[in-house]
Amino acid sequence: MAESFFVPDGARFVPTELARGPWSAEAAHAGPPAALLGRAVEAVEPGAGELVVSRFVVEILRPVPLRPLDLTARVVRPGRRVQLSEASLRDGDAEIARATAWRIRPNPTLDHEVGLDPTPFPPPLQCPEVAGFPMPWRPNYFDSMEWRHAGGNWVDPGPAALWMRMRIPLLPDEPVSPLSRVLAAADSANGISWELPLGRYLFINLDLSVYLARMPEGDWVCLDAASRLGRDGIGFTGSRLWDERGEFGAGAQSLLVSTT
Repeated sequence: MAESFFVPDGARFVPTELARGPWSAEAAHAGPPAALLGRAVEAVEPGAGELVVSRFVVEILRPVPLRPLDLTARVVRPGRRVQLSEASLRDGDAEIARATAWRIRPNPTLDHEVGLDPTPFPPPLQCPEVAGFPMPWRPNYFDSMEWRHAGGNWVDPGPAALWMRMRIPLLPDEPVSPLSRVLAAADSANGISWELPLGRYLFINLDLSVYLARMPEGDWVCLDAASRLGRDGIGFTGSRLWDERGEFGAGAQSLLVSTT
């Protein structure tokens, strides 16, 4: 079994079987590619290392195949205090995913946090472990994450909250950044808050937006998610993001809903 979500192949990156998602055995879950794009944004200008991502948006243009992918990143709008960067993931001539990120240089302004609630859930190791997700192909993304049931009733349709922790790194023998931990998990919000049975319906997200008031602390990220679906096959998922200290961000996804 692979020991990371991606392995380097020269200048390219190859998704492993542990990146496989729920919609196809030949396509990755969007979480690991989002984390890879986040890693590229964080590295795009080494001299700007103090800048912190405050908003990260991924447009998922095509299914992410399990073959070598090209990754590029650049600064779009340079600045001393605020910077806009973008990153692109390509399969040959086809662009697969595109990300943009605002980065802000931290400047201590307040003596306390405003509007960020303390975590309302028990610590992850006090929450029951989710046994697993029935998938027709193994291994997959769900095997590569540890899941703990924090709130709601995840086994029934409706809002739910789950603690998540990566079992493997993004790349072999490389520490995982706090941003990558968030992005690897946040794309699971529509699955956590499922409203329709997976065998009969698809509810595929076309994008992922993550807003951060601070970077998470520790290995665990909690997604407290709810989905809203219209009658015409269009919907969205919203999520509040927590670590063991408290709230640190929010996520959103637009959904395409159809029958299988």
